[in-house]
Amino acid sequence: MKKLFLVAVVAVFGFSNANAQEVKFGAKAGVNFATLGGDDTDGIESTTSFHVGGVANIGVSDKFSVQPEIVYSSQGASEGGFDLKLDYINVPIMAKYEVADGFSLEAGPQIGFLMSADFEGTDVKDSFKSTDFSAGLGLAYEMESGLNFAARYNLGLGNIAEEDEGDLKNNVFQISVGYFFN
Repeated sequence: MKKLFLVAVVAVFGFSNANAQEVKFGAKAGVNFATLGGDDTDGIESTTSFHVGGVANIGVSDKFSVQPEIVYSSQGASEGGFDLKLDYINVPIMAKYEVADGFSLEAGPQIGFLMSADFEGTDVKDSFKSTDFSAGLGLAYEMESGLNFAARYNLGLGNIAEEDEGDLKNNVFQISVGYFFN
């Protein structure tokens, strides 16, 4: 898993050496509204948590850019007052298209690496797969100052539960505030 994480980090920041119009680096943080979908998820409720991380935005043309990120994301769900907390290092690679001045649409894949899983104080990491795959779709607005805002939905594509634990998928709606440093 450490090798896979290292490959992801190199891939994300390797983009910065691409022949691009502009490369910007920044940070982002925000709120997550997370839940679990899949088989037998009746009664599962969303949980509110947070995410924080670094971003690189690589201009490909005047209107198109690629934005790889490395984000710590606290996710999970709640059922009957009992909370499941899943902590991931997520690596989304978003394609962004500017539709109006400062406004863009974004879409792309995301791989997540499970760091910890906690159910009411008990470590349940062995009940979950170490990687998660999802697809993200969102809207973003960037001001000339570098301050930016985004809303994104990450739809879980892969089952995160180990074989005998059922079928569960992470579904997370994120609202972020960020800043590009250059």
